[in-house]
Amino acid sequence: MAEQSFDVVVIGGGPGGYVAAIRAAQLGMKVACVEKRGALGGTCLNVGCIPSKAMLTASHHFEAAGHELASFGVKVGKVGKVELDLPGMLNHKEKVVLDNTKGIEFLFKKNKVTYIIGAGEITAPGQITVTANDGGKSNVAASAIIIATGSDVTPLPGIEIDEKTILSSTGALDLDKVPATMAVIGGGVIGLELGTVWRRLGAKVTVVEFLDRILPLNDGEISKAAQKILAKQGFDFKLSTKVTGATKAKGKVTLTLEAAAGGSSETLTVDTVLVAIGRIPYTKGLGLEKVGIAVDKRGFIPVDGNFQTVIPGIFAIGDVIGGAMLAHKAEEEGVALAEILAGQHGHVNYDAIPGVVYTWPEVASVGKTEEQLKTEGVAYKVGKFNFSANGRARSMNETDGFVKILACASTDRVLGAHIIGPNAGDLIAECVMAMEFGASAEDIARTCHAHPTLGEVVKEAALAVDGRAIHS
Repeated sequence: MAEQSFDVVVIGGGPGGYVAAIRAAQLGMKVACVEKRGALGGTCLNVGCIPSKAMLTASHHFEAAGHELASFGVKVGKVGKVELDLPGMLNHKEKVVLDNTKGIEFLFKKNKVTYIIGAGEITAPGQITVTANDGGKSNVAASAIIIATGSDVTPLPGIEIDEKTILSSTGALDLDKVPATMAVIGGGVIGLELGTVWRRLGAKVTVVEFLDRILPLNDGEISKAAQKILAKQGFDFKLSTKVTGATKAKGKVTLTLEAAAGGSSETLTVDTVLVAIGRIPYTKGLGLEKVGIAVDKRGFIPVDGNFQTVIPGIFAIGDVIGGAMLAHKAEEEGVALAEILAGQHGHVNYDAIPGVVYTWPEVASVGKTEEQLKTEGVAYKVGKFNFSANGRARSMNETDGFVKILACASTDRVLGAHIIGPNAGDLIAECVMAMEFGASAEDIARTCHAHPTLGEVVKEAALAVDGRAIHS
C-alpha cells in the first residue's frame, strides 16, 4: 500500500474538521483531510444545519404567501390557495447543499489541502489506514492526527428508525409528501425546527417531550414564551411524557405514551414520527482502542486543554469531545487547535458560544441562564425589552418576543443574553461580542444603534438592566 506523509491529517470533513484543515494549511503545514461521505461539510452541511435552514426558509415563504402577505397589501390570489411544489422545495435544498460542498472542495484546492475520500482508522500513533469506498486501502502518516468525526442520531430504545414512517432528522429532510399528522419525539432544537417545516406545509404536529418544558437548555422564561408562541402557530405539546413503544400498521404509527413519572398509558396514532432526542459522538471504526484511547461513559473522547487525547500527537475536536454540540463551536476548536499546532496560542471562550433555534420567531442565547445563576448563587440584574415596542418590528408585523440581558449585580458585566424574536440568531452576535470583550450592560446601552432597527431592542434591554429603558 502506498503511503503519504503529512504534518496534519484530519479525520472528518465536517465544520470542525475542514476548518481545522484549512487553518493548519494557512499556517504553513502540509495537511490532508480524510472524509468517508464523499462530500465535505459533515452532517451539518449535508443532512443537518444547511438543508434544514433551506427548508425552513422555503416553508416560511410558503406560509407567508398563504397567510401573511395580505396584511402588507400584497394579494396572492385567495388566501389558502397558494400551491406547494414540494419537489421544487427539495430541489432548492439539494442545490444549496451541493453548492456548499463544492465550495469547501474549492477552498481545499485553494489552500492546498489534500482531500482523501475514505474511512480513516488510526492503527498507531502517527499512522492511519484509509479504506476507500471501493475497498482499496492506503496508509497515511502524520505528525498530528485530529479526530473530528462529529456525532450521530441518538436512538430511542424500542423505536426502530426506518426513514419511511419513523424518521431521524435525515429522513425528515427528504419526505416526498406532506404527512397529515406527525409526532416529534423531543422538544429540543432539531425537533422544533423540523416540526416547524412540516407544520407550515400542512402537517398537524404533536411534540412529545420527556421533560416538563421544551428547549430545556434555554432560559426558562424563553422556553415558556417559545411554547406559547408555537402553540399559537398550531403545535400540540405533550410534556412530562415518555414514549414506551411504537407499532406500525396500515401506513401509520401508533405510539404508546406514559407520564414521565409513571402512570397510565395512552396512544397517539400519526402518519409519521420524527425521533429527535439528541445526538451521540461518532467514534465507530476509528481504532481508538487499538492505540489506547478510551471514551468516557457517554462515549466522548477525553482531551486536555490543548485538545490532545491521552496519546501524544492524537487530538480531537467538535462533537466527539462533548460540550455544546454545535457546528460553530467545532469550528472555533478547529482554528484554536491548528494555531496550537503551529506554536501559537489558540483559545476558545466557552462562555461566549451562542446557540440558535431557527423556528420563527427565532430563539438565541449566549452565556448563563437565570436558572444557572440562581443555582450558582450569583447576584444579578435583569433587563428586558419587548419587540412589540420597537418601530421596525411593528413595521414588519413581527412583534412577538423580547430581549433579556443578565448582568452582574456588582460589576454590571454581561453574564448572559437571551432573545426570542425576529432575526434573533443575528441579533445575538452583538451580545456575544460584548461578552467576549468583558463588556457591561452599560457598554451596550451607551452604544449608538441605528434607527429603525431590531437591534434597538438589544440596546433598550441593556438600558433596562439599570431601569432606564426609553421606550417602555
